[in-house]
Amino acid sequence: MSVLQEISPSVRNMWQLEYGVLARQASQIKEQLRQGVRKPYQEVIDVSWGDPHRGGLKPLSFVRQVLAACLYPELVNSDKLPVDVRQRAQRLLGGCVGGSVGSYTTTAGISEIVQRVSEFITRRDGGAPSYPENIYISPGSQWSLTNIFTVLVNSEGSPRAGVLTPVPSHCTTTLSMVGLGAVIVPYYLSEEQGWELKVEELHRALESVKGVCKPVALYVINPGNPSGHVQSRKSMQEVIRFASKKRLFLLADEVYQDCVYGEKSEFFSYKRVLSEMGPPLSDTVELASFHSASKGFMGECGLRGGYVELVNLDPAVMKYIYNLFSIDSCAPVLGQIALDLMTNPPQPGDPSYPLYNMETQHIRAALIRNVKRAHEVFNSLLGFSCQPVEGGAFAFPSLHLPPKVIQKAKEVGMQPDTFYCMRLLEEAGVLASPGCEYGQKEGTYHIRFCIMAAEETMEEVLRRLTSFHTQFMEDSS
Repeated sequence: MSVLQEISPSVRNMWQLEYGVLARQASQIKEQLRQGVRKPYQEVIDVSWGDPHRGGLKPLSFVRQVLAACLYPELVNSDKLPVDVRQRAQRLLGGCVGGSVGSYTTTAGISEIVQRVSEFITRRDGGAPSYPENIYISPGSQWSLTNIFTVLVNSEGSPRAGVLTPVPSHCTTTLSMVGLGAVIVPYYLSEEQGWELKVEELHRALESVKGVCKPVALYVINPGNPSGHVQSRKSMQEVIRFASKKRLFLLADEVYQDCVYGEKSEFFSYKRVLSEMGPPLSDTVELASFHSASKGFMGECGLRGGYVELVNLDPAVMKYIYNLFSIDSCAPVLGQIALDLMTNPPQPGDPSYPLYNMETQHIRAALIRNVKRAHEVFNSLLGFSCQPVEGGAFAFPSLHLPPKVIQKAKEVGMQPDTFYCMRLLEEAGVLASPGCEYGQKEGTYHIRFCIMAAEETMEEVLRRLTSFHTQFMEDSS
């Protein structure tokens, strides 16, 4: 019997990401460039990932110094690093079994780090209490999300479990839901109103699946990925009331909470808003919120460190969650350390504070300028329109393609926005992601474009994009 016949039907339902075709082509182009093949560009610039260091943003000195001292403890006793760096490394190593980052930790993470993450959440949320026993450190937020989905989704249940999911949405999260046997219940963010989440649309989505599945959870991303929208407190209150009334578990993906650019935008966590709404909601709505060291100004994607905080869960359910998180023993220790440094950075008066403050302010200013420039350029080009980017790592402009392009894409077996991204890659050396990867209303097309990059990189990308798009539209009219 073939192994293929034994593969779970849920796994069979997982579709191949459009990005894979583009990534393979990008690899071929890079190899051609290495072999000296002449092209209109000398390198491929990848703006498809939310990976700040890939985009040329520099790692924070304090973070890398502490990591270096933890990996090579001899540095703790040298004078090559600032005293607060050495003190932090010594403190962190003290929490490691055997004083080594090479040792396993407890399932939830190093207890001292979990405690400090809990204190960070309490500060962030204006004093709303956070409890260490409700926090699990994981190898990235995506890993935590998948574990919580595993608890919520009974793949053998009838009817199948449904998860209300935003459109557009982070594609790997959607794929993981499908792989676990969930039914995706799409709710559409309002592009015309800056990708706002409308509670009426949640009602429509729920009505649309009556008799099809049993909705068990509502997934929200704030700030939006890829939409760039930042929810208002009022909107979040409406969502919480909806989740309570419909008895839905609330999943809040908040990994871009440090990245807010809109002058009138402010990040509030779902945990804070729920707490401030008071009983009975604050005591009954079940919530899991996620954060990560991969995103924001730290940008340490490769270290794989995230956390989930669980609110109002039944103690019996918490036992199953502990069992699930135990499967991988523990999160990578360097990822745990990165979380500690993200949630407890240098403070005024610390020797490392002036440099840390300068570096983070430089990154913030660069990203704000990138957002402004990308918005200006997209809206100046015929066939593009882009909503304001209030937060997150991406612009998600709408692409109005001529019928000739749509027809050509069908002839070669591609989605129209994938076809556009392929041409952009081949002719301009820019790798972006097609909107079909993230979900979009039928008949609309988009590209996802990372703004977390060095300013000179962003300017080069926008220059190439403008040149390519102008010629592309001329040839296609």
